[in-house]
Amino acid sequence: MSTLALLPDPSSPLEFETAEAAFADILDGRVSDAEIAGFLTGLTLRDETSIEIAAAARALRERMIEVKAPTSAIDVCGTGGDGAHSLNISTAVSIVVAATGVPVAKHGNRAASSKAGAADTLEALGLDLDRASATAEETLAELGLAFLFAQKHHPALGRLAAVRKAIGRRTIFNLIGPLCNPARTPRQLVGVARTDYLPTVAQAMTLLGTESAMIVAGDEGLDELSIAGGSRVVRIGACGDREEHVFPAHVGVAPHPLTAVRGGDAAYNAAALLALLRGERGPYRDAVLLNAAAALIVADKASDWMEGAAIAAEALDSGAADRLLQRWIAY
Repeated sequence: MSTLALLPDPSSPLEFETAEAAFADILDGRVSDAEIAGFLTGLTLRDETSIEIAAAARALRERMIEVKAPTSAIDVCGTGGDGAHSLNISTAVSIVVAATGVPVAKHGNRAASSKAGAADTLEALGLDLDRASATAEETLAELGLAFLFAQKHHPALGRLAAVRKAIGRRTIFNLIGPLCNPARTPRQLVGVARTDYLPTVAQAMTLLGTESAMIVAGDEGLDELSIAGGSRVVRIGACGDREEHVFPAHVGVAPHPLTAVRGGDAAYNAAALLALLRGERGPYRDAVLLNAAAALIVADKASDWMEGAAIAAEALDSGAADRLLQRWIAY
């Protein structure tokens, strides 16, 4: 492929317009794979800025296949890459939160660094991913839940797969994944695997006009609220502009070691999720209650952590979350 455009020098921070134009060239195939690899690696080595993250997200948003969603819809999604190989917590949270009456447009993909991503586990549970994508607008409207399979909605990323694999490390595209929900959800719970990136991602989301969000990272480097110890949280927008340090005790549960929520392959994680929805108590449930509480605060369904956990627990204990999953699979 001949190079029709030149990417800017990534060694210094880029202005918004320059960064957005660079990512437009990348996504539209106007630069060579070698130049893309050098540019993305250069950004990663000096750490991406909030402006660059927002610009990249905007460029990808302009090229995604969108889905209409209720204005109250939220997303629960992490950047991945934390190496914890945990059970599918954000996927379970999405089902539980949707069962409380909050529409959830769950953005996700197959596993990258773990054995089972959201798509893998939902497929193992019996969800037809092709049909789920085709009926996403309908299920969001009728059930209050949809899975937006990233590969179906971001065709511009297809040609970059080989380049990103060759780079062999995370790039800015991992950071912008949660910021490019095809339903353009105005409220989000976003997990980041590095605590030092919290303010950067928060500022990027502010630049993108996010209405309400929590950006979270477990102290161990998890891209979710940790059941093992503390988690750093940055709130923006309607749920309050502030930072806090959150612990399992905030939702009335005891901490558990990360090994207690260690996952396996898709079949293993699917069985654990089904058991959770059907009443099994323990570390997985506690981790889901903690993260669901955060999502419900973001959605303005709960006023504080304890109330959020109580609402989520009721969705589990009443069987509402399990019934919702079964209706979704059968849709």
